[in-house]
Amino acid sequence: MKLSIFSFFSGAGFLDLGFEKTGFEVVYANEIHPPFNYTYKYSREQLKLPKPRYGYHEGDIKELIEDEGQDSLRTLVNSCKNNNETVGFIGGPPCPDFSVGGKNRGREGENGKLSATYVELICQQKPDFFLFENVKGLWRTKKHRAFYDHMKDVLHNSGYVTTDRLINALEYGAPQDRARIILIGFKQSLLEELNIPFGKDMAIPDRGFPWEKHIKYSIADIFELPWPTVEPFEPNTEKICPIGLPEELTVQHWFEKNEVDKHPNANQYFTPRAGLKRFETVDEGDSSKKSYKRLHRWRYSPTACYGNNEVHLHPYKARRISVAEALAIQSLPKEYVVPPNLTLSNAFKTVGNGVPFMASKGIAETIRDFLGGDDL
Repeated sequence: MKLSIFSFFSGAGFLDLGFEKTGFEVVYANEIHPPFNYTYKYSREQLKLPKPRYGYHEGDIKELIEDEGQDSLRTLVNSCKNNNETVGFIGGPPCPDFSVGGKNRGREGENGKLSATYVELICQQKPDFFLFENVKGLWRTKKHRAFYDHMKDVLHNSGYVTTDRLINALEYGAPQDRARIILIGFKQSLLEELNIPFGKDMAIPDRGFPWEKHIKYSIADIFELPWPTVEPFEPNTEKICPIGLPEELTVQHWFEKNEVDKHPNANQYFTPRAGLKRFETVDEGDSSKKSYKRLHRWRYSPTACYGNNEVHLHPYKARRISVAEALAIQSLPKEYVVPPNLTLSNAFKTVGNGVPFMASKGIAETIRDFLGGDDL
């Protein structure tokens, strides 16, 4: 079974990379934002990954629904199917309209409407499976949950059997507290062909999908650990990781693993206009404020979503974190590089927009195992 991926809202390719490192082939990438697209292409060159078979589509996915031309999405999907390839759609529509800390406009917001458009695209093109990723507000907030359940009903009525879970990047080994709802669906005919049982409600039973298999840490256990809290800011110091904590989930571990001081993006960070005083007054580990949160070296990071005055400070240096350090917090391989000529605003927006690589890879491995694992 050859697994071919069509990626939508691709950003800089963090989700795609997780699938590629698991044996899937990304054959098509769609992204409307030029800096994201540019970073996607540049990073693949640095990683020595081939261009997707069907290239890049820079534009609104609404155009894909309306296009029935010779080189339309339908033509490309059918080409894969005619070659006996199993086709998957993956994507995380922009989420500010469902985020408590964002616009919170829900299904009526311009970004919110894109979630419905993505579902419409799935139902129109009929991939063998799909992945939908979004903020936890879409799943947990009563105002938005009805919309989420409606989208699931639309997918069920179109012949898809689904499973969903609220995941956290920490569970997969990323040093970041980032919760997301993941909805995965498979064509009913595919599950019948693979003799995989499902319910009359078009849902895969709780024990029927191996969500736990590639989870490294229990989120409940993580939050119970005695993580360091707030300590005085001591610039350019060294401290040993407290005993009993999983180093893999700490900022410092990933800074060292990715050799952030030697990384091509190491010197890309914002410098203050009014001197360093403001940076020096925030304690290490103090993330209580809406802005100017100082990371703790031996703790995981808050959600890496840079912008809207969300500023993360280096644990033991009197500055904001660098692009290289942000990439490490997103658990990317150290070989992943953001274009050096990207503006700092676009660079941080690009990095914060993506799904943490370790979570992407864990979810891709879960889907692969569900579809047959080593027998594929």
